[in-house]
Amino acid sequence: MLNKINIENVLFLDIETVPQQEHWSELSTEMQQLYETKTQYQRKEEFSAEEFYHRAGIWAEFGKIICISVGYFVKRKEGQQFRVTSFAGNDEKQILNDFKSLLDTHFYQKKHLLCAHNGKEFDFPFIARRMIIHQVSLPEKLNLFGKKPWEVPHLDTMELWKFGDYKHFTSLKLLTHILGVPSPKEDIDGSQVAAVYYKENDLPRIVAYCERDTVAIAQLLLRFLNKPLLANEQIVTI
Repeated sequence: MLNKINIENVLFLDIETVPQQEHWSELSTEMQQLYETKTQYQRKEEFSAEEFYHRAGIWAEFGKIICISVGYFVKRKEGQQFRVTSFAGNDEKQILNDFKSLLDTHFYQKKHLLCAHNGKEFDFPFIARRMIIHQVSLPEKLNLFGKKPWEVPHLDTMELWKFGDYKHFTSLKLLTHILGVPSPKEDIDGSQVAAVYYKENDLPRIVAYCERDTVAIAQLLLRFLNKPLLANEQIVTI
């Protein structure tokens, strides 16, 4: 079935998230208590909720999106091109609205698919939850209410690698390495994003990192389809 996919109908994406507030002390008492309850099983007794706050960006209830990078294939006379662009900034609602506009105007048809690494567990639901929080109406590609599993227009490169093994987690860094895809982790990794955002105030660095991940996800799908990888000159940032 995978071989029947037209990669020009796929929108590849990656998101970067951070805690909603830089410091634990900036949360209301109620939010601190809610975070403590939410994370009690992950942190167990090793860390207090405050010590665990640096992980808040992985939960949509306590984190926010600062960048959504997307990429898509385009046929040109000189050959195939992969175009990458990003929606980023401090205004999360604007980021979500811009991304929604892209989906509503260019990737809304039944044939169109969204693709991310661990997207079904993280990127897609995180975006949808933040949209609901900001009262942004869900685009069709993220509105899964009432859809049957085979009707969900999502691809997940991590799921494709599982081959039915539900317990198997493989990071993007590991999968790109073993499949011979250029590593996207040449500068920072996900654990450093919050510090780069809040302490260094270097959003362009985060955007570049997010875009490299997006390219890597497209490269992985090419590998799964047994197609040649993209050359650097085929990748265009717009």
